[in-house]
Amino acid sequence: QVQLVESGGGLVQAGGSLRLSCAASGRTFGSYAMGWFRQAPGKEREFVAAISWFGDSTYGADSVKGRFTISRPNSKNMVYLQMNSLKPEDTGVYYCAADTVEGDLVAGPSGVDYWGKGTLVTVSS
Repeated sequence: QVQLVESGGGLVQAGGSLRLSCAASGRTFGSYAMGWFRQAPGKEREFVAAISWFGDSTYGADSVKGRFTISRPNSKNMVYLQMNSLKPEDTGVYYCAADTVEGDLVAGPSGVDYWGKGTLVTVSS
């Protein structure tokens, strides 16, 4: 079993920045790609960003390109999402995700292997 724990959410004004962290643990955690999804109130969960196991490939939704950066340091069990120039429409619960196939993360929330419980990001106008 794999556990994912997010941290770093909070309240920020539009134009501000936040950094989300996700820590993965579990005896079976192997070569997983990791990523972030978000869910705004009343909307479906959507893909935000993903990074390969080796960290050499990254993917991002068009809505966050140029503003959000996903990274994975040498400690493969951690992934970060640096969010800059935040907008009110970025508000939502942000979920960390892990999957053996990075394409499965990019394709959308269905079929993702593991989820964290989420951390709330609120961007005020």
